[in-house]
Amino acid sequence: MASLGSVGRNSHKFERPPFNTSSSSSSSAPTNSSLKSNGGGGGGGGGGAQGQQHTARPKGPTSNSRRSITPTSRTRALPVDYDPESERVRVAVRLRPRNADDPPDADYAECVEIQPELKRLKLRKNNWSSEAYRFDEVFTETSSQKRVYEAVAKPVVESVLEGYNGTVMAYGQTGTGKTYTLGRIGKEDPSERGMMVRSLEDILSSISATDSVEVSYLQLYMESIQDLLAPEKTNIPIVEDAKTGEVSVPGIEIIKIRNLDHFLQILQLGESNRHAANTKMNTESSRSHAILTVYIRRSANEKEETDASNRNHVPTVRKSKLLIVDLAGSERVNKSGSEGHLLEEAKFINLSLSSLGKCINALAENSPHIPIRDSKLTRLLRDSFGGSARTSLIITIGPSSRHHAETASTVMFGQRAMKVVNTVKLKEEFDYESLCKKLESQVDRLSAEIDRQQKLRENERGELNKLLDAFENSSAEAEKRFLAKSELLQKENARLASEMKEVLQELDMQKQQNKMLIDEVARLVTSVKNTKSLEDENARLESELKDVIKELQNQKDQNIIMHDEVKHMEMNSKHVK
Repeated sequence: MASLGSVGRNSHKFERPPFNTSSSSSSSAPTNSSLKSNGGGGGGGGGGAQGQQHTARPKGPTSNSRRSITPTSRTRALPVDYDPESERVRVAVRLRPRNADDPPDADYAECVEIQPELKRLKLRKNNWSSEAYRFDEVFTETSSQKRVYEAVAKPVVESVLEGYNGTVMAYGQTGTGKTYTLGRIGKEDPSERGMMVRSLEDILSSISATDSVEVSYLQLYMESIQDLLAPEKTNIPIVEDAKTGEVSVPGIEIIKIRNLDHFLQILQLGESNRHAANTKMNTESSRSHAILTVYIRRSANEKEETDASNRNHVPTVRKSKLLIVDLAGSERVNKSGSEGHLLEEAKFINLSLSSLGKCINALAENSPHIPIRDSKLTRLLRDSFGGSARTSLIITIGPSSRHHAETASTVMFGQRAMKVVNTVKLKEEFDYESLCKKLESQVDRLSAEIDRQQKLRENERGELNKLLDAFENSSAEAEKRFLAKSELLQKENARLASEMKEVLQELDMQKQQNKMLIDEVARLVTSVKNTKSLEDENARLESELKDVIKELQNQKDQNIIMHDEVKHMEMNSKHVK
C-alpha cells in the first residue's frame, strides 16, 4: 500500500471521452436559520495560470446544463426514535504514516499518540505536558482505505440514498493525505480507492433503473470557480435563491453516470485538470479546493402513500446531493518555500480556509452573525455546516513534531467542527415531470387507439359503401330486368288479349252457325217426319250433325281452355303490375 504522504496526482493529459450530458437540478434542503449573512452574492475574479504550469485538457464541446425545480414540495418529519446527536457534524482524524520526506525526529512518535480503542488523540506539547482530544473516529497510519470509508463516508452515503443531503470533507495540512483519502482512483489496486470512488460504487449498486445519478466536478482556484469537466468554463458565478437561501452554480457541466468505469474516466479527467504544484511540503500539492457533487434522483416508494386505486395520486421524488470536498492544504510559506505565483496561490488557500474556520467558530459558539460571505468556499459549503446536510469531516495530520503547530491547529479545527449542529431534513417533491411523462404516454396511447378506431370505422364505412354501391348497382340491374320483363309481359298480354278477342269473335260466329244449324236440323227433322224420303238424308244429316257437334264440342273445349289461359294471363299480368 502506497503511503499517504507519497501519493501524487497524475499529470498526464487525458482525452475526454464522449460523455452524455443531461440537465441538472438544484434541490437542496432549506438552510438553517443560523446561517445568517450579509452583503451581496456573485462570482468573483479568478487567477490566471501564470508562473507555475498546470496540466490542462483539450477543449471539448460544452452544453448548457440546467436543473428544474418542482414548485410544490414537502419536508418529511423525522422519525420518533431520531437521535439529535446524529445531526452533529461527525469528525474523524487520520494519521499519515511517516515517509522519506520527513526529517529524522527522535521524538516524532511522541508528538501524536493515537488511541483508536478510546477514539482519542493525544498531542504532546513538550516533554512534560500533553493534551487529549476525543473524536468520533480515530485512525492510525495503518488503517485501510476501506475502513476509513466505512466509518466516515458510508453513513453519509446511506443517508443521501434515503433522500438527505450529505457532505464528506477532508481538512488538514498540505501533504497529509487528503487527496489520497478522498480522490484516490486506485486503478491498479482497488484496495487503495478513495471515498469518491467507493461512494459512487455504493450508490450505483443501490439505485434502480428508474433512478438517476449525475455528477459535477469543480475547483475553487484563487477565488475563481472553474469546471474541472469543462476547463474552458472559468470564473463561474454563484447564484443564491433570495427566498430559500439555496446556493447553486449554474452553467457547470453535469454528466449522467452510466457505470463505475464511466465515473472513473470522469474523475481522472477532472483530476488531470486540477491545479497542482511541487512544493517543499508536497511534490503534488493541491492548489485549489475541489468539490465533487453527486446528484441523486430517486422515486419515493412508500406503501402508506401509494394507492393503486387512486388515479389522482401524484408520485413523489427525492432529490439529494452528496458533496465530497477535497480542501487544499493549509501551509506556512516559510516551510513550503512558495514564492511568486505559488505564493499568491497559498495566500488564497489560507484566506479561504481561514474564512471557513471563522464560520465554524461562529456556528460552534452560536454567534448571531455567521461570516458566510467572506469567501466563495464558505458560500459553497453553506448547507454543510449549520445547514440541512449530514456532514462528516475527516482531518488528516502528520506525525512529525516539526509540524506541531499545524497539527494542533488542525486538531482544534476538528474539535470546533464537532460542536456544529445541522438541521437534517428529508425533502420530497411532487414528481410532476414523471406524472407529465406518464400522462403524455397515456395520451399518446389513447390517441393511437382513437386513430386506430377511426381507421377501423373508416374501413368499415368503406366496406359498407362498397356493399351499398353493389346493392344499388344490383337493384338498378334488377329494376331494369324487371321493367324489361314487364314490358315484355305487357306486350304478351296485349297479344293474348287480341287473340282472345279474335277467339271470342270466332266463337260468336260459331254460335250463330250453330244456331243456324240447329234451325236447319229442326227444319230437317220436320221434313223427315213429313217425308220418308228424306230419312236417308236425315240420317246423313244426323251423321253430319254428330260430326259438327263433335267439332263444336272440341271447339268448346278449346274455348274453355283458351278462356282459362286468358284468365291465367290476366292474373299473371295483375301480379306483375
